[in-house]
Amino acid sequence: MSTEENKDQQVTSTENAPKQDDQRGRGRGRGRGEGGGRRGGRGDRDDKNQFIEHVVTINRVSKVVKGGRRFSFTALVVVGDGDGMVGMGYGKAKEVPAAIAKGVEEAKKNFFRVPRIQKTIPHPVQGEDAAGVVLLRPAAPGTGVIAGGPVRAVLDCAGIHDILSKSLGSANAINIVHAAIAALKGLERPEEVAARRGLPVDEVAPHAMLRAAESGANA
Repeated sequence: MSTEENKDQQVTSTENAPKQDDQRGRGRGRGRGEGGGRRGGRGDRDDKNQFIEHVVTINRVSKVVKGGRRFSFTALVVVGDGDGMVGMGYGKAKEVPAAIAKGVEEAKKNFFRVPRIQKTIPHPVQGEDAAGVVLLRPAAPGTGVIAGGPVRAVLDCAGIHDILSKSLGSANAINIVHAAIAALKGLERPEEVAARRGLPVDEVAPHAMLRAAESGANA
């Protein structure tokens, strides 16, 4: 009887003891909880940032030095708030993430306001920079963004959702982005054109544009 009682006690103690897998699972869970919290914090900060970032192109460049070639990376980044503010930056570093981070910081320093009427631009405009030439034309609501990759990135960051565009010059992404930025900087509001010409706003802009501007301002 004593032998059977000892066996029963051993079985009971074995069943009540925590399993090794459970202990490992709880240990990893606690570790992941702390690490996961820190990673989640980074994600929350990105959400609170409220900026749209587009990496247009990444290139690997080299510099010839005495010992050979020294390689680094460049990144062209477009950043905007999706509500009329946009900027472009160019970053260079030994690693791609560092180059992108530098490009984002430079783009934020180059922010400028883009005149908009509802979700399009007030008038046609053409921008030129080096060999890049970009033509932008306003479009009716619901048209969408008719543009290539580099121009689309700029327009998306600026919050323009109805527009027609055409690249007439170089196919290089850097030249195209510079030309698109130059075109957006060339936009003017109807009030600015009227003040420069010394005319009433009604004689400068169509009534439909003025009504759209008023409805957009009231919204």
